[in-house]
Amino acid sequence: METNYTYGPVPSRRLRFSLGIDLIPFKYCSFDCIYCQLGKTTNKTIVRKEYFPTQKILKDVKAIIKKGDNIDYLTFSGSGEPTLHSGIGYLISELKKITKIPVAVLTNSSLLFIPAVQEELSNADVVLPTLCAVSQEIFNKINRPIPDVTIEKIIHGLINFRKIYKGKIWLEVMLIKGINDEPHNINKLKEIVKKIAPDKIHLNTVVRPPSEKYALPLSIEELQRVENIFGDNAEIIASFKAEREPAYLIDTEKIILNMMQRRPITLEDICSVTGLHRNEVLKYLDQLHQAKKVKLTEHDNRDYYEIL
Repeated sequence: METNYTYGPVPSRRLRFSLGIDLIPFKYCSFDCIYCQLGKTTNKTIVRKEYFPTQKILKDVKAIIKKGDNIDYLTFSGSGEPTLHSGIGYLISELKKITKIPVAVLTNSSLLFIPAVQEELSNADVVLPTLCAVSQEIFNKINRPIPDVTIEKIIHGLINFRKIYKGKIWLEVMLIKGINDEPHNINKLKEIVKKIAPDKIHLNTVVRPPSEKYALPLSIEELQRVENIFGDNAEIIASFKAEREPAYLIDTEKIILNMMQRRPITLEDICSVTGLHRNEVLKYLDQLHQAKKVKLTEHDNRDYYEIL
């Protein structure tokens, strides 16, 4: 069942079967990250408001929960930075009243310096912020933030949030070859991460087609070296390999593969035909790529998927 504001549940590398809750129109964000799988940011902002109707979002999530699907987490993520939505705190609180399914929030950390945002996220079970750099120069190269947001604000926000937040923090460190993976950068990151004191450190790299072609991944050996530096509570995020529900596996994957048999197709083509959210389609493509059934090619500056 696809609704306006939810997608899935989809397999997640960190959150198992996750019901995505999309609070922000495509693609409103405070960053324009070079590694973003959704492409370039078209509306860069830190203005907080009710981008989508809060009550309609809540109604959609309730309808999915009522169906009784296999959901491990209710996850605020989607097409932009979820903390931009002024109703996120209310939504978290209301969901906690009606279900025992844990609530997770994926955030780029850009608004965590705001006390109101810290308070609104305090009822979530897990917050998964991202930190890619500790210097303004590298931060600008990777995240290309709106000018109002500095790396100093982000670091202070993360440290202060840890002081008030009683839930779990799983900090993602996104590593990009030749930009933030040098040993001196990793050691500086490690010192700051100690001050943030997350429950887990998730080491990630570019695994999907990025916004910029020069955003290159680290090898598994390189990631393992970084893991050794960060220590025991660091882990490399592995691809999700759990069993999928038959309807998830068979029906939609058949549609996607049938489309590719006719011609190479774009992500937008698949979304148009299936009616699925971009993030959900990307999960299917991940699984098909892992199974070596599809490949990605580029033509006329556009990415196309085709049968292997």
